[in-house]
Order: sequence, then C-alpha cells, then structure tokens
Amino acid sequence: MFTVAALYRFATFADPQATAADLRALCADLGTCGTLILAREGINGTVAGTAEAIERLVAHIRALPGCADVDVKYATADSAPFGKMKVKVKAEIVTLGAGDLDPAHQAGVHLDPTDWNALIADPDTVIIDTRNAYEVAVGTFENAIDPATRSFREFPAWFDDFAAKLRDEGRSPKIAMFCTGGIRCEKSTALVKARGFDEVYHLKGGILRYLEEMPQAQSRWQGDCYVFDERVAVGHGLKQGHYATCSACGLPYPRDADHDCPGGDADGAWPHRG
Repeated sequence: MFTVAALYRFATFADPQATAADLRALCADLGTCGTLILAREGINGTVAGTAEAIERLVAHIRALPGCADVDVKYATADSAPFGKMKVKVKAEIVTLGAGDLDPAHQAGVHLDPTDWNALIADPDTVIIDTRNAYEVAVGTFENAIDPATRSFREFPAWFDDFAAKLRDEGRSPKIAMFCTGGIRCEKSTALVKARGFDEVYHLKGGILRYLEEMPQAQSRWQGDCYVFDERVAVGHGLKQGHYATCSACGLPYPRDADHDCPGGDADGAWPHRG
C-alpha cells in the first residue's frame, strides 16, 4: 500500500536549487516516486511512498522556510502511481506568467467552506472560476463567472479586461476566487490584489475540500469537479462522477451522452494534452 501526498505552499526560497538538491537526496533515500516543483515562490507536487517515507518527507518540507503550514491532501494507492521521482526547479510552481508576484505575502484571504458559502451568497460578490473552460464545463459554483480560458496563462489578460470593465462601472467589489485544489486561485488573488483590488478571497483547499466537507444539502456547487486523474470527475463526498475522457481530444464528457469531439481545432491540442 502506498501513501500519496498532494501538497503545495507559497513561501520564499532564497536558493531553490539548493533546496531541490536536498530534496532529491532525501527522496532517493526514502524511495519515493512522483514530482516536486520548486521555485522562489514555493513548492508544489504529488509524491507517493510508504507511510513512513511520506511522513519523513512531509516533515522535511514543513521544516523549510515558510512551510510549517504546507497544505497536504492524503490518499492511498495499491501500487506505485508514478514511475519515478522528479524534483524540478522552475520559474513558478504554477505557471501564470504575470511577472513578479508574491503570493506568500500578497494573496487574498483564505475562507473555509462555511464562510465561503456566506460570501458567495452576497449578490454584490463577484465569483470567479480560475480554472480552464473544459474544467468549468463539468461543474462550477452557482453564479460564478467563467473566463473561458484554455490555460492558466490566459487568466491575467482576461482579468485585466474584466478589471477595466469594473472600473468603468465605478465598482470595486468583493472578489471570491476558486479552483480545484487551491493553488491556482491563491496565486490569482495575488494578481488581483496587485491590480488594486483589496477585498479578495479564495476557497481554502479548493473545490475538493469543499466537496469533501460541505453537506450536499447546504452546497452551492453545481455539477461535478474535473480532476486530473483516472477518476475524471468527482462529486460531493468525492464520489467518482459519471465522466469519461475522449482518447482523441482529451476532453471530459458524460458517459451517458454523445461526445462532439473537436479533434484538431485551429488552436491545436488542448493544453492538458500537451
């Protein structure tokens, strides 16, 4: 039995190359598999190994600067879910491409599911889904705005256009942002605050924690949540949804419905297929 840990933390690493080297050595010693991405802005990844190995690895990560409260989601697997262990250093732990942001210090306010419900029930709150169009099509929050992006890199340009419209209307509303596991919306709030908006919030733990903790009778979620694994989509209680993935285009579709495959569209393959 393998323990699987998905984690991320926005922190400030002065020397991510040195931090990565230490992690590579530790992971080799522990025999873990998976991927960890490091950058000056923090750490992100999913790793698997024995329960003891993952406990030691997470303890090491929690000891890194600013990582004591690293967000970790645990699961189990009957066999090794990854072929090898990779520790990479990149410019960003999740690629937004918006220049120098500081999510560790500039992000919006985390809200738990109950407080989130109260915020998005306010008709004056602007709710923004920071995920891509193919994810939003599977499910989203009631009254959420879909930016219709194909990749996260498109979000800054979309938001700049949207922000200009808000300013033209003389509005500076509360903005609530969400994503699958929390990392994209947390980084997005740093962008939104950098653009001059002060009341910015994001869903702690993302949609997955919301669906895990929020009773369905009190939920404001509509549909299922697309996930990047063999389950394709999950619903309340993280129960597997009734979706399949098209082998040609990679897009999700309901198992009981016909799928109109876009095939090789003018813009090429969808981002999650490379």
